[in-house]
Amino acid sequence: MTTATTGTKAVKGAVGTAHTRLEGRDKVTGAARYAAEIPFAELAHGWLVLSTVARGRVRSLDTAPVLGMPGVLSVLHHENAPRLDTDYVGMLGAPDPTAAVFQHDRVPHLGWPVALVVAETSEQAREAAEALLVHYEEEPHDVAFSAGRPDAYEAAGFGPAVTEKGDLEAELAASAVVVDEEYTTPEEHHNSMEPHAATALWDGGRLEVVDSNQGTTWVASELANMFSLDPGSVRVRSEHVGGGFGSKGLRAHQVAAVMAATVLQRPVRVVMTRRQTFSLAGYRSPTAQRIRLGADAGGRLRALDHDSLNLTSTVHEFVEGSAGVARTMYDADAHRTATRLVRLDVPTPTFMRAPGEAPGSFALESALDELAEKCGIDPIELRARNKPERGPVSGLPFSSHHLLDCFREGARRFGWADRDPRPGLRRDGRWLLGTGTAAAHFGAGAAPSTAAVTAEADGTFTVRISAADIGTGARTALTLVAADALEVTPDRVRVRIGDSDFGPAFIAGGSMGTRSWAWAVTAAATELRERLALNTGIPPEGITIRSDTTAAIGALAQKERHSFGAQFAEVAVDPTTGEVRVRRMLGIFAAGRIVNPLTARSQFLGGMIWGISMALHEEAVRDRASGGLYGADLAGYHVAAHADIPAIEADWVGEPDPDDPVGIKGIGEIGIVGAAAAIANAVWHATGVRHRNLPIRPDRVLLGGTAEAGTGAPRA
Repeated sequence: MTTATTGTKAVKGAVGTAHTRLEGRDKVTGAARYAAEIPFAELAHGWLVLSTVARGRVRSLDTAPVLGMPGVLSVLHHENAPRLDTDYVGMLGAPDPTAAVFQHDRVPHLGWPVALVVAETSEQAREAAEALLVHYEEEPHDVAFSAGRPDAYEAAGFGPAVTEKGDLEAELAASAVVVDEEYTTPEEHHNSMEPHAATALWDGGRLEVVDSNQGTTWVASELANMFSLDPGSVRVRSEHVGGGFGSKGLRAHQVAAVMAATVLQRPVRVVMTRRQTFSLAGYRSPTAQRIRLGADAGGRLRALDHDSLNLTSTVHEFVEGSAGVARTMYDADAHRTATRLVRLDVPTPTFMRAPGEAPGSFALESALDELAEKCGIDPIELRARNKPERGPVSGLPFSSHHLLDCFREGARRFGWADRDPRPGLRRDGRWLLGTGTAAAHFGAGAAPSTAAVTAEADGTFTVRISAADIGTGARTALTLVAADALEVTPDRVRVRIGDSDFGPAFIAGGSMGTRSWAWAVTAAATELRERLALNTGIPPEGITIRSDTTAAIGALAQKERHSFGAQFAEVAVDPTTGEVRVRRMLGIFAAGRIVNPLTARSQFLGGMIWGISMALHEEAVRDRASGGLYGADLAGYHVAAHADIPAIEADWVGEPDPDDPVGIKGIGEIGIVGAAAAIANAVWHATGVRHRNLPIRPDRVLLGGTAEAGTGAPRA
């Protein structure tokens, strides 16, 4: 059972009141159609053929026998596929060459696309793809990730590679208490319920793509650039999306579908299999993070050093910016963060819910708990003593900072005051019990977007915006926002999303989607309401107002803008079997004005559940011999299931963002941040043994043992 309350006072209007998802009935009855379900006349099906070696070259492909198989229409590969342009700067920077398939004979990792077989039916395409014989010139490969790699190098991602201030070594030497530990997190995968799927077709000289993605204008822009098309000649639609978590951008299957549709001049659909997503859809890189903390006897930080290493592919550089957490959370007299990469013969990592913050918070918040133990200070009090007044690296003021409010409310509701700080004291039969806590934060940004709002002649209103609802409830939230801006009830508003023809809008990512879109919708709706107040009447075609928030967002003052949160967890550990069970969790968040408490609660709880999964279950392991993953499916890659999830509570403190027209900050990712650290800290409190490597598997618990109750000293 899970429970939550709104945490804010009732607000007049639609925003702030609970509303069920507008598309909910369609989804549960099957009326909502996803990308792979929409019918097209003369539809052909493509099946990707992936490499069976981890590094080398394609010497040749035996296509003739395959082309003679029933229903086969074409086999695309590096010798006959259309040429692509990858020398451009896209919406998110340089394009990921992973999507530029069939352009050369190089094989950079196991599971690299080497061909696309197109046939009349999906079954025929699959059979032919599995029959295609590919000859390789194999080369030695390297997939071994470790902290001691001599070929690691500093790399900047969405922040600088290195930040430094003060004399770190001198402050560490002068510190009364020092923590110097390494923390690791494994490779993790998104595994959205809906597969990655795209259908491409040409209609009157215009390319149309029906897709499952997190930003139709983003994908349309990338395809236009890659295929050297006029931006206006590409339309991408993505009405319903069954999960994304950062994985549904531009991928190989969309590009392959466009290639095949161009060659065959008929609609072509390409759908990834579950196993293919493990090599083609991106993932969270493993990390090795060294944290060095130095503090005075009172727990005030004198030195903070956060060094993070992650892997990337030889194809494209992607940085998992885990050290970025320290650039916001805590200040010190000497402060250093560094992000380093090592290139390996593996698929390219990508954004995954709270990229950087999720693994980074595990390391930093675990280290803070270790420092609190060494200082003999309550973990919450330690964080209070090190709350920064300004951005520790940027020096900018915070737009708002309610972390301690979250801790105070969470401690009250969780019963933190009754906690004995000594580990290994509480038991329930064979179970050792412990509680832990950790802080959370995530950036609260906004990006330029456009929206159009139309007053219809029948008294209703239509909102058009290229937003993406990837299961977050964005469609419903925007309806409430529009209703308030128009000063009407939500039933008079219809929101249409997921169509690049609606104009530029930011992606569903970085917890910036709803905030960015709501800003644009509010601007257009407000102007429309003011125009209607002039009583000019509404013509049959309606009155439409279009907004563009580029100037407004560009005029924002430079500040540190973040959501914050406090995570609390209670665990039970069986020292005989090594099993760890989370018994209860509480998350209290300061995340701006909550638009829809019902769906917001789902977002917070979903993140916390993922934190349980991250702490105890999720781990993709690479076979060094083959370069591939063991168990690349949902049978071999374990995620938390219903039986793994305890009583979870999510709530929030009211703190509307004064710089946002609706007061929104963004909630999609902060729920996972700090959750794994809170659980790991609780396991230490239960057993007296620190676990610095995720996941906390039973074998690791058994090997770590338990400490003498109340002392933290290992048992004899």
